[in-house]
Amino acid sequence: MTGALSHLRVLDLSRVLAGPWASQLLADMGADVIKIERPGSGDDTRGWGPPYLKDEASNDTSEAAYYLAANRGKKSLTLNIAKVEAQEIIRQLIKETDVFIENYKVGDMARYGLSYAALKEINPRLVYCSITGFGQTGPMANVAGYDFIVQGLGGLMSITGERDDLPGGGPQKVGVAAADIMTGLYATIAILAAIEHRRISGEGQYIDMALLDVQVATIANMNLNYLCSGKVPQRQGNAHANIVPYQVFKAADADIIIAVGNDTQFVKLCSVLGCPEYATDERYAKNANRVRHREELLPLLQTILATRRVEEWVSLLQPQGVPCGPVNSIAQTFENPQVVHREMRIDLPHPLSGTVPSIANPIKFSGTPIQYQSAPPTLGQHSHDILQRYVGLSDAEIIALKDRGVV
Repeated sequence: MTGALSHLRVLDLSRVLAGPWASQLLADMGADVIKIERPGSGDDTRGWGPPYLKDEASNDTSEAAYYLAANRGKKSLTLNIAKVEAQEIIRQLIKETDVFIENYKVGDMARYGLSYAALKEINPRLVYCSITGFGQTGPMANVAGYDFIVQGLGGLMSITGERDDLPGGGPQKVGVAAADIMTGLYATIAILAAIEHRRISGEGQYIDMALLDVQVATIANMNLNYLCSGKVPQRQGNAHANIVPYQVFKAADADIIIAVGNDTQFVKLCSVLGCPEYATDERYAKNANRVRHREELLPLLQTILATRRVEEWVSLLQPQGVPCGPVNSIAQTFENPQVVHREMRIDLPHPLSGTVPSIANPIKFSGTPIQYQSAPPTLGQHSHDILQRYVGLSDAEIIALKDRGVV
């Protein structure tokens, strides 16, 4: 059984997270992904540690955990794309390539003779995806863009974090590089759509992905809250702007999330908490009124929830259909029976450590299941094989390229 994308070859010139996240998804679905890296150093994230992968003697290897998170299933080819010979190798590879991904600064690919305009002359069916901080056009097109900057500029940090009038208030970035990851997901969707269009039309196309565009788009309902009301959304901490109660409360031992999504669930919540009168109080019976009277209602619920442990509340509330749960550490998440059952942790063979841990792709196909082809590659692990098999170079020619700093 082969992966859904086993007929595709991807040439990936991206680094760090957004581009590699997209190409890892494509690799998981069967695509042949060639990751082109700078000789000697490779992807920037190879050095973003500690922590590093440990070898069998518990010593640090060269593989940073950050790099390992986004490069599963790929082949590593080192090329110094500033060298004319390396550019020619890429042009040779492009002849049999379906997807080209890059996240260089605007204009860099053209400077190296690797722009979409140049490569589509070699392969008109090529789907070419550029990922930058701010896109190929506009007054910020030439500004370097990083996830943290984009989370601030794109409005996410203005609605993330505790309220300014409470202890610890102020803007917070999301705990992972959300703009990068979401851009990687959007890029994958765009690439697959372009591949489908190519199947019908026979033509490739250019995709311009910008972290800022994605960040603005994924503010989602908060965008419309502003556009419909004219009121600028504010930070709510762990509360929800449009639903009450939908936040973190303090139980007797730890934090618990109560996420009541409708009035029926609120009735059930009040029944379990022993305060059914709240469900019939006109101030609280309907969500719209609960939002208006949140400052009165929430302390009442907090007082009750503080009387039992998280585990007790979950055991009482979940069977009644009230959405709730603990705030787990990442260690607790991997111990969760549902996460274990869904096999979200996997281990792959690795030449430096025996095995390397990885996180399973969450997509569950019935007919073309995800195939984990290989662990994230070591730097240049597949250079010789790719240059020999895909480009047709001899052993002597490959050695000469290495001597000249091309590979």
